[in-house]
Amino acid sequence: MRPFRYERPADAAAAVSLLRTNDGARAIAGGTNLVDLMKLGVAAPDVVVDVSRLPLDSVDRLGSGGVRIGTNVRNSDLAAHAHIRGSYPVLARALLSAASPQLRNLATTGGNLLQRTRCVYFQDVTTPCNKREPGTGCSAIGGYTRYHAVFGHSSDCIATHPSDMAVALAALDATVIVLGPDGERRIPVTRFHRLPEKRPELDTVLERDELVVAVELPPPVPGAVSTYRKVRDRASFAFAIVSVAAQLSVDDDGVVTDARIACGGVAHKPWRAGRAEEQIIGRVATVASFAGAADAELAAATPVEGTEFKVPLLRRTIIAVLRDLAAEAAGDRAVGTREEGPR
Repeated sequence: MRPFRYERPADAAAAVSLLRTNDGARAIAGGTNLVDLMKLGVAAPDVVVDVSRLPLDSVDRLGSGGVRIGTNVRNSDLAAHAHIRGSYPVLARALLSAASPQLRNLATTGGNLLQRTRCVYFQDVTTPCNKREPGTGCSAIGGYTRYHAVFGHSSDCIATHPSDMAVALAALDATVIVLGPDGERRIPVTRFHRLPEKRPELDTVLERDELVVAVELPPPVPGAVSTYRKVRDRASFAFAIVSVAAQLSVDDDGVVTDARIACGGVAHKPWRAGRAEEQIIGRVATVASFAGAADAELAAATPVEGTEFKVPLLRRTIIAVLRDLAAEAAGDRAVGTREEGPR
C-alpha cells in the first residue's frame, strides 16, 4: 500500500478545505469501498480525510414533510428508522437487500452513493480499464459481462453502478446536498451519477473539492405504495443482476395516478424508467398495461454480448413489481395475479 497522510477535520468546512488544497485527497467514512480499493491498488490517495466523526449522522423531519438524512447515517440505522420504514419502505427494503449486516453497520449514506463499480476488470489492476486508467481500453467488452450494462453504456465503458440504495433514491426523487468552497448546492439524485460517455472515470457530477453532507427526501405521496426487488445470484451479499424500485399510486377506479420506477444493475447509474412511467400513468392498472410499460422502456436497451438475458429478466421483474404494488394499493392480493398472455 502506498503511504498516505491521514487527516480528521473538525467540521465539514475544514474537510472541504482539505479536499480543495490536496489534489490527491479522498474523503472516507465507513471505508467499506475505499479501503478495499486501496488494498487492490485501484485507489491510491495522498491524503485520506476522515469525515466519519462529523455530526452529520441524524435523520430529521423537515417542515415541508420531507426528511433530511445526514451523510454519516449508517445504512443499518437508516433501514431500521421507524419513519423511513413506514413512509419510504422502498428505501428501507433496498438498504436491507444490500451487502451483509456487518457491512451495513459501517456503510454510510454518502459513501453508498459514491461507491465505485464492482466490475471485475476495474478491480484488477493487471487489465486495461478506462475507468481506472483513461485511454487504456475496456476489458469488459468481449469479456465477462454478466453484471454489465444494457442501458446508456459507451464504447469506453459498460460497467454498472452497484448501489441498491441509490436506485431507491432515484425512484423517490431524492436530492443530494453537497458542500463546496462556495457553499451548499442541491443536486437531484437522478442527475448526480453520470453515464460513461467518453469520461467513464467520472462516476458523478461531484467536484473534487465537494463533500456530500446530506440527502433529502420529498414528502411521502399520500396513499402511494412502494417496494424494491433485487434479482441476484444468491440470497445475500450479492450485487444485483437487475433490480427495480417502484412507487405507485392508484385511485379508487384502479387508474394509476402516479408512478416512479428506477432500475439497478443495468446502467452506469441508477436508471430512471421514464418511458415506463409515462406508459402507465392515467391507465387502469393491469398486467397488460404493465407489460406495455416494460416493453416501452426496454425498447431503448442495447445489450452487449453476455447481457442479452437481462432484457427479458428486467421485463419480468418490472411487471411483477408493478403487479404486486397494484394489488397492495387495492388492498386485494388477488388483483393483477393473472399471468400475462403469450408473447
